[in-house]
Amino acid sequence: MYKRIMVPVDLAHVAALDKAITTAADLARHYGGALVLVGATGSEPSSVARSPEDFAARLAEFAKGIGDRFGVATSSDALHLHDLTIDLDPKLAGHAGEIGADLIVMASHVPGVADYLFGSNAGKLAQHAKMSVMVVRP
Repeated sequence: MYKRIMVPVDLAHVAALDKAITTAADLARHYGGALVLVGATGSEPSSVARSPEDFAARLAEFAKGIGDRFGVATSSDALHLHDLTIDLDPKLAGHAGEIGADLIVMASHVPGVADYLFGSNAGKLAQHAKMSVMVVRP
């Protein structure tokens, strides 16, 4: 049923991803699918990486660890975005289609007041993606 599951990841908040990644890995094992961990970075240095190339290497290392931990085929795609705030949601939705994802499993958070005014990344992705989106709360 699900052959390619995209999991957006924020390497600055790895601890908050565990439930979503575990869910995605369980689904991949059950359906014989694979995970694609997708992360986004800008050009400027961050707390995670000094450059887009460094970010891509760290994301690939993280994906390998997830694959080894859960025993599922896992790859990574690093998106280099001009403006993370504006570009993140549409680029994730577009990338899911480009890689042929048939499911997106995404970590979320308990909504706060700002989410009711501006919306959340997970909510925007669920509205605009052409495939199913599972939002997993911690």
